[in-house]
Amino acid sequence: MSAVGRFLGRFALPVYGVLAFVFLLIPIAYTIVFSFNQVRRTNIAWRGFTLDNWTNVCDDPTVCQSFANSIVVGVVATVLATALGTAIAIALVRFRFRFRSGTTLLLFLPMASPEVVLGAGLAAEFLTAGVPKGIGTVILAHTMFCISFVVTTVRARVAGLDPALEEAGRDLYASPGQVWWRITFPLLLPGIVAAALLSFALSFDDFIITNFNSGSFMTFPKYIYIASARGIPPQANVIASAVFFIALIVVVVSQLTTAARRKRLARG
Repeated sequence: MSAVGRFLGRFALPVYGVLAFVFLLIPIAYTIVFSFNQVRRTNIAWRGFTLDNWTNVCDDPTVCQSFANSIVVGVVATVLATALGTAIAIALVRFRFRFRSGTTLLLFLPMASPEVVLGAGLAAEFLTAGVPKGIGTVILAHTMFCISFVVTTVRARVAGLDPALEEAGRDLYASPGQVWWRITFPLLLPGIVAAALLSFALSFDDFIITNFNSGSFMTFPKYIYIASARGIPPQANVIASAVFFIALIVVVVSQLTTAARRKRLARG
């Protein structure tokens, strides 16, 4: 290896990795720091440290209401998309029918298309059908958007499932319902949970599709966008920081649990 290659491997790549990591964390650090800022009219300049924003997070009721709206939309859209997407994934893997390849292609199109295309198209359909925009149209739009990701995630799990396990259950006189709940569903559960978590994250975070189809209904990302013109309210920074810390705790606990399980299996 040349001297240049050794230099890149020893110094340049680690420095690049650290800089990229710092660059990604700067917006998060800014959000956390300004959740403790003393605010007068705007939350743009630092004016001093305070805990009032954390203890009185719902002083601005619009912040908490929009956050609750995003939670409701995310949960309902996730349940619908996960149920429909799981059924579609099983059908695509286990059954042979006409237009199966075309159905697969159509399911992947929302993932490949820009969100503005899907959002504008759904808004035009709701307008043509005379459907008033609100929480219902947002849930429908998010469900349609998330189904593709659910199908992709669960389909890989279904494809890796050994049919012999289900056949063994049927050979032991288990009913179709018993085979599903005792064999198929537990084996598919990791993929279903992963798909549900991904769907909820996409729904909670979405702004473009929501903005096209929400009307006056307010979600947390939409509220942040509207409020950004005058500086993000500190209560919004508090909620965003809390979501980050909760996600971090979940990831750490999940990794520790996985590591502990692997150690137990290794000890066998």
